[in-house]
Amino acid sequence: MSPTPYVPPKVWKNDADSGGQFSKTNRPTAGATHEQPLPVGKHPLQLYSLATPNGVKVSIMLEELLELGHAEAEYDAWPIRIGDGDQFSSGFVEINPNSKIPALLDRSAGASVRVFESGSILLYLAQKFGEFLPADPVARTEAMNWLFWQMGAAPYLGGGFGHFYAYAPEKLEYPLNRFTMEAKRQLDVLDKQLAQTRYVAGADYTIADIAIWPWYGQLVRGNLYDAAQFLSVEEYPHLQRWAEEIAQRPAVQRGQRVNRTWGDEATQVPERHSAADFK
Repeated sequence: MSPTPYVPPKVWKNDADSGGQFSKTNRPTAGATHEQPLPVGKHPLQLYSLATPNGVKVSIMLEELLELGHAEAEYDAWPIRIGDGDQFSSGFVEINPNSKIPALLDRSAGASVRVFESGSILLYLAQKFGEFLPADPVARTEAMNWLFWQMGAAPYLGGGFGHFYAYAPEKLEYPLNRFTMEAKRQLDVLDKQLAQTRYVAGADYTIADIAIWPWYGQLVRGNLYDAAQFLSVEEYPHLQRWAEEIAQRPAVQRGQRVNRTWGDEATQVPERHSAADFK
């Protein structure tokens, strides 16, 4: 325990230095900070994103649709560099007033349709193209159950465990223990489910898998927060089996590279406008 416990003030005031490495990407108000239109390519679908776990959900989904032969799923992908504040530009805020990636603009129906929040985008694309969402009401509901499970669970993994384990300015025992407990509980939920089914929602690969894999699949594969040993991921063999199977899908491998602006240059496709960009 800290020798000088923090005592909250009567009224909170923003301290620009209190956010660690995220102090320039977060703020307590909404809206644009500067005028800047977004670039627009030739395809009806325009993706504005970054290759974070939330961002790659959508690029994986689009690549999976193209893998199935849906030519109308061709898209332009533009990087939103959140470290530079691109998410607070007037153009991006117009598409997503919440200033979070990913965001999608669909111009195929005449008037542009904005779609924001990764789960909403996955559902929109699944319904638009009739893929990765079962038609049977019972199976469809199960896929939706797990899609919304991810929406509610991942903030504890990312903003909770990930922040205090990997990004907080100092390691604090209480929040780290609190969120590690929850992260391991969530991994156990998935492991027990995948002991019974090939994919998260049943026998078929769905948007539930596409939503969950970038977070939990990559975590148990050792590719998220460098936390696999800390979390003893070997305790979740069914989750590991699922994670490795999905990692072998060509569309998943391509989707992870879209809007990636860091790491080995061979893994980066900062902008994506056609399949040729992967070469």
